[in-house]
Amino acid sequence: MEKTVEAIILVTCPDQRGIVARLASALHETSGNILDAAQYTSDSTNTFLQRIHVSWEDKKVSHASVQRALNPLIEELQLDVHIRFGNTPHKVAVFVSEEDHCLHDLLLLRRDRALRCDIALIISNHPDLSSIAEQHGIPFHHIPVNKSCDNDTEQRQIKLLEEHDINLIVLARYMRILSAEFTQRYAGKIINIHHSFLPAFAGGKPYHQAHAKGVKLIGATAHYATAELDEGPIIEQSVIRISHKDEVTDMVRKGRDNERTVLARAVRWHLEDRIIIHENRAIVFE
Repeated sequence: MEKTVEAIILVTCPDQRGIVARLASALHETSGNILDAAQYTSDSTNTFLQRIHVSWEDKKVSHASVQRALNPLIEELQLDVHIRFGNTPHKVAVFVSEEDHCLHDLLLLRRDRALRCDIALIISNHPDLSSIAEQHGIPFHHIPVNKSCDNDTEQRQIKLLEEHDINLIVLARYMRILSAEFTQRYAGKIINIHHSFLPAFAGGKPYHQAHAKGVKLIGATAHYATAELDEGPIIEQSVIRISHKDEVTDMVRKGRDNERTVLARAVRWHLEDRIIIHENRAIVFE
């Protein structure tokens, strides 16, 4: 069977009649075959959002040729269009501190090809996890952080990210706050895992907060990092049940499996271009 070329197209525009038909027709004109399409309309903002998975038998098809086919609709329908071809996997940087469970999970999933990406480097404010990076043959950069939002530290990080053409940063229990300038620079490209069911128990030591409140459920939340701490668009969440018998150490132990699973799902959906950020909400096309 002749190999095909595939792409994911993400579309956002003011809602109106005929959008789906017009887009399908334009892609048909490029000899594209729509493998899958999902859409959502936000009634509160009158906005149409769609994810389209397209294939072509013509290997000469390109981002430019598809863009040209969509250009008349872009102006007429006020489309915001993002096109990514399947032969260009994301380049990922993982930020860590001392906790290793989320890092291990991401690296194993990448090894097993359950995450289609290139984990190009690991950046940490502690040296502890360097051996894990070495086992997987990934460059490890220890950049101490004396205080959160330190400009000199972030400039060193940014230099590495630019050198490796990074387009996704995963904060795998990176226990430092990033500056507003950093998060704005990589807006929509930083995924954080927070060990609580946001918006409950935002900020530091959420398991301690949960224990003090005597809650019966604890959770994990994967979200895009923004200038406002733990306020970014939520991608995925999950909870597990606990009881009055559980101390903070029990919550930490039980929560780790939850954290790694939630983070992995969020990262995979981002890598597969299943997410559109709209009005500080992550619209996820599963």
